[in-house]
Amino acid sequence: MHIARKIAAVVIAALFSMGMMNARPGYGITVKEEEDLSRQILHVIYKQFEIIEDPVVVEYVNRVGNRILSHLPPQPFRYRFHVIRQEVYNAFAIPAGHIFVYSGLIDAMEEEEELAGILGHEIAHVYCRHISQKIERSKKIGVATLAGIAAGVLLGIGGMGEVGQAVTTGSMAAAQSTELAYTRENELQADQFGLKFITEAGYSAEGLLKILKKIRSKQWFGSEQVPTYLMTHPAVEARIAYISSWLENYNRTHRPLPLVNEDNFRRVHTRLLTQFGNEQVVLQKLKGEVARNPEDPMAHYRYGLILARIGKRGEALEQLRTALTKRAFDPYILKDMGRIYFFDGQYPEALKTLESACEMIPKDLECRFYLGRVRMETGDLDSAVDIFSELIDSYPGYTPAYYFLGDALGKQGNKGEAHYYLGLYYVRKRDLKNAGIQLKMAVKYMAEGEKRRKAKKLLARINAALSGKTAKSGG
Repeated sequence: MHIARKIAAVVIAALFSMGMMNARPGYGITVKEEEDLSRQILHVIYKQFEIIEDPVVVEYVNRVGNRILSHLPPQPFRYRFHVIRQEVYNAFAIPAGHIFVYSGLIDAMEEEEELAGILGHEIAHVYCRHISQKIERSKKIGVATLAGIAAGVLLGIGGMGEVGQAVTTGSMAAAQSTELAYTRENELQADQFGLKFITEAGYSAEGLLKILKKIRSKQWFGSEQVPTYLMTHPAVEARIAYISSWLENYNRTHRPLPLVNEDNFRRVHTRLLTQFGNEQVVLQKLKGEVARNPEDPMAHYRYGLILARIGKRGEALEQLRTALTKRAFDPYILKDMGRIYFFDGQYPEALKTLESACEMIPKDLECRFYLGRVRMETGDLDSAVDIFSELIDSYPGYTPAYYFLGDALGKQGNKGEAHYYLGLYYVRKRDLKNAGIQLKMAVKYMAEGEKRRKAKKLLARINAALSGKTAKSGG
């Protein structure tokens, strides 16, 4: 297993930076090849890893990444930033602008600058087309072969199924993946560009230096616990020395940059810790934090959130009330209090609390989402439909809204649109079987129009995909 993970680390590194500048004749793989490869690898990643789809986390990480990207020249792809739920110190990118950060690495951070530093470095690998250049020079590894190596190694981690064994058998895959690994020169160039990108975006480079030192500090734990980042990103010591020197020169000629969005980072850091960390570990940690800092409202807030997660909602509400006595009218504490009231079945209290919170943070999608759910539970279906429809219009990537919009429409008797939105929900969840069932019903009940035409197109693609899977399996 350890060997498989090491090989996977190298392959993932190889997939970090498949050209993000417009492809030129004779220079790396083409944009289309990159997009095709990306789709294959994304399929494997989503099958093998748990991707955090929490809107608060996803929107925040993408906002940091897009802030950096706004200072780059136009790119041929739309970058997307994802968070993998795993207690690992790692980050990687794949072709066509998909960048992944592990929740364990974010948990080790203390400020947004550290996240910006990691994202800036990954963006720079992509921007510099490091792996694309290696493929072009070596003439040994084709796009299809590269995708096969990646899929095989990643599938091997999941239990070495037939596909994984077939692709990774022998030394060829390991040799080719090693040939694609980053060099010291690649790393230093990515730091050079990354430092430029993050400082132009208004971030201090101290963040990148700080998180690299944290990653390095784990080396002494033993080979099994060496952060994957150290395997996929060589020359950490040289990088730390270079960034330290760069910072000294920069600080002599520039004013220090202030910390960015401290409250936003703390909010998302709290979210990852309390909603996705190990329940018992986090519970003991935050219980101790309250005992040590009884006057800190955020300690009570965090402890309340983990108590709610393990089902102790009464105790959780007490902790949030304590937090509110010290941070009166904090809309985010109110929002979470309303959410806990909702799950506890206290709908009048949930409605009142969420309405107050949403007045202060009207663009907060989670606040509106739970307000919509309370409206449903209290029988106000018209308001619920309006809220979920607005959410989908404003945040089309917010998957849960599709399900509850379909549910609310169904309770109103609107069968066609109910099945349509439930179908979109299952499409987004990659559950093709249930998506096909719902979309077939949508086509049956909906009048002719744009949504019905879209449902028919999606249904045709789903049927083709399902028939293809059946043919491959010999069924």
